[in-house]
Amino acid sequence: MEPQTLFLYLSLLILSLNFFFTNLKPRLVRLFQPSLESRVKTALLSRKEVAEFLDSPIVEDEKAEEEEEDIVSNANFTFEFDPYMISKAESVNKALDEAIPVGEPLKIHEAMRYAILAAGKRVRPILCLASCELVGGQENAAMPAACAVEMIHTMSLIKDDLPCMDNDDLRRGKPTTHKVYGEGVAILSGGALLSLAFEHMTTAEISSERMVWAVRELARSIGTRGLVAGQAMDISSEGLDLNEVGLEHLEFIHVHKTAVLLETAAVLGAIIGGGSDEEIESVRKFARCIGLLFQVVDDILDETKSSEELGKTAGKDQLTGKLTYPKLMGLEKSKEFVKRLTKDARQHLQGFSSEKVAPLVALTTFIANRNK
Repeated sequence: MEPQTLFLYLSLLILSLNFFFTNLKPRLVRLFQPSLESRVKTALLSRKEVAEFLDSPIVEDEKAEEEEEDIVSNANFTFEFDPYMISKAESVNKALDEAIPVGEPLKIHEAMRYAILAAGKRVRPILCLASCELVGGQENAAMPAACAVEMIHTMSLIKDDLPCMDNDDLRRGKPTTHKVYGEGVAILSGGALLSLAFEHMTTAEISSERMVWAVRELARSIGTRGLVAGQAMDISSEGLDLNEVGLEHLEFIHVHKTAVLLETAAVLGAIIGGGSDEEIESVRKFARCIGLLFQVVDDILDETKSSEELGKTAGKDQLTGKLTYPKLMGLEKSKEFVKRLTKDARQHLQGFSSEKVAPLVALTTFIANRNK
């Protein structure tokens, strides 16, 4: 074959391959891959369980308190939750204050501090610290990871509140970051918090193997297999007819949008605390339950509380046509779902020391019963 002819054939082959990868492959991938919802592997309830739950009558769970006592033995007679939360929150706030000093560029740092030092509950970082101590670790070892999770959570709130997303004016009882500093500075401060989170977490004094594991867990939780996936599905689901969606669809949104960061906070604590694979998996399952529990309670509060009580705009989900648990299954059934998730979360803590598990059991109760 003549060299010119060979060159022509090779050129045609290269052009054909280029056309395939730039035009046809993405379409074929989208055609043959399952939908985002059908790919979810983190569902807490099977389709059969969903149908049974929705069809079942609303009942009062008279044995809930007895079951809690069985799981934690005598721990809840001696454990004082409020002082524990106050002490841990103070430690987290101090660490966050030190991690983000005022500096240049001044406006960016001011916006970062404004958003993250607002009066939040600090549930995620406290969950990280408690999980670390559950498996035998120390608070100071997990504090960088606890701060990192709170930085990423705050970043997600900044972006959630933007006009192009949820368009909110109130957060943690204060004007949202973009209302105070403008959209540009708000976006940049969120990006700065995201990058600082990873930088700060790597200051933890643990083995390189566990650090890589922790970084991978955190990165995965906020990408297209985590927070971003849930947010994308949430946006695309606005205004959908209730006949077009089911509980699995809503669960996918909130397992990824809300529960995943709570789950990751607990898993990071267990990794850094030196937990075994079995312990980390139990912590993961527990945290996934309370992560979804947090969102179900959030949906109920959005429908039943005022903006003054919540410290953020109430009733916003209804106005924007967002899918919520009360909208999908009714208010009373949603309250029953809270009881089920609370029970399931506690079950995953069986086998741990009663003393060490007490903070997590109490935190579960706090999340289930919170009023803002």
